[in-house]
Amino acid sequence: MSSWTEMGGQVASAEAFVLTALCVILVIDVFLTDRTRWLTYVLSLLTLAGAAYMTVRYGVQARVTAFDGMYIADPMGDVLKLFSYGTVAVSFLYSREYLQRRGLFKGEYFILGLVALLGVMVMVSAGSLLTVYLGVELLSLSLYAMVAFDRESGVAAESAMKYFVLGAISSGTLLYGFSIVYGVTGTLQLDELAVGVREVGAANLGLVFGLAFIIVGIAFKFGAVPFHMWVPDVYHGAPTPVTLFIGSAPKIASFVLAIRVLAEGLDAMVASWQDMLIALAVLSLLIGNVVAIAQTNLKRMLAYSTISHVGFILLGILSGTNEGYRASMFYTLTYVITTVGSFGMILLLSRNGFEADRLEDFKGLNRRSPWFAAIMMMLMFSTAGVPPFIGFWAKLAVIGAVLDVGLAWLAAVAVVLSVVAAYYYLRVIKLMYFDDPTDSHAIEAGGTLRAVLSANGVAVLALGVFPSALIDLCARVLP
Repeated sequence: MSSWTEMGGQVASAEAFVLTALCVILVIDVFLTDRTRWLTYVLSLLTLAGAAYMTVRYGVQARVTAFDGMYIADPMGDVLKLFSYGTVAVSFLYSREYLQRRGLFKGEYFILGLVALLGVMVMVSAGSLLTVYLGVELLSLSLYAMVAFDRESGVAAESAMKYFVLGAISSGTLLYGFSIVYGVTGTLQLDELAVGVREVGAANLGLVFGLAFIIVGIAFKFGAVPFHMWVPDVYHGAPTPVTLFIGSAPKIASFVLAIRVLAEGLDAMVASWQDMLIALAVLSLLIGNVVAIAQTNLKRMLAYSTISHVGFILLGILSGTNEGYRASMFYTLTYVITTVGSFGMILLLSRNGFEADRLEDFKGLNRRSPWFAAIMMMLMFSTAGVPPFIGFWAKLAVIGAVLDVGLAWLAAVAVVLSVVAAYYYLRVIKLMYFDDPTDSHAIEAGGTLRAVLSANGVAVLALGVFPSALIDLCARVLP
């Protein structure tokens, strides 16, 4: 135990706990029947609670490195991990009834979810390009399996195949970029890499070439245009609980991947990667918002909406300033909170034999359930960036960061395309409040889903009315 502590294992105790718990749950799940499968679900939630305790218990006030620089513990990492635990816990709570009704309540969903979370945790604390890649693969491989989780669904299997093939190419591209940068600088450690880039010179052709490959890998993990091809198909084809999972915690991982590699390791090359990210951000905002208008399926609409939000997250990062990174982190956390709620609404209205994933399924929801129509309205208003909801402050922070670095034209593009986005979000509200219902069935969801979803919707409003709590948190952990 002393040697583990000497290596810096204390700061990595949350990862060690999740890995140990995973092994235990995996063994226990083998011996469970369908009637006792709830034990896997409960143990998974307890694992998340234990990981949160470990993260708070061994949290750091300043940046600490461990395992010979391979692992970084810092306040930003602790906050992002805690948000990831909360997001995964909410995903599990939302998904339980849906999975039970469809005979999909199996241990694999929860175990793969925890493996994906472990991948996110490794990426959040990565101090080396090697650790970054380890986290990326741990997350990606579990997500591929989760998409194909419903073995009876041909659509899910097709989506998983597309995701796997494209994901493998992007992972290879990212690794190739890392290898070129390593070849030029002679180091994999992110802090040493920052020094090495300055010594070699940011204009070095090899570094710029390697950077281009790294940007492609990061853009794919984000789902930014033109590397977005997998997003609509996977969101639509995967079972809704899996779509909910993919749309939440992995976005935190994508954000931290960009921050660790670009903002920390390659900060001297900001002029090079800023130009590349500008192109990705503008294309994502344009295509994401315009194509979303044509969608009749809510999951596909939210998929293209995700692509446009990725554009906003990239806007904060490309500013290359601490204010921009804070705004981007604030936007990412805000996006995760609202997206989890939006997919939660689909799960709420779903029942056996009915998916509730088309726009017309939300017609007249106000007559069936005024409270949940109001929750969905709050979520849509927040995603559209309408005050006083949290999404408005997130958009404002990102646009402010872009203006601070003199990119007024880019801020103008973002504002115009946000107005375009408002159309398809407001269309959902119009269907709920002004159209006649096409479905007369009562909402079958149980008390847990109703309570957590209600809290999710109210949080979007409460954080919008008092945004300083989350803004200050981002400012504290990203000084």
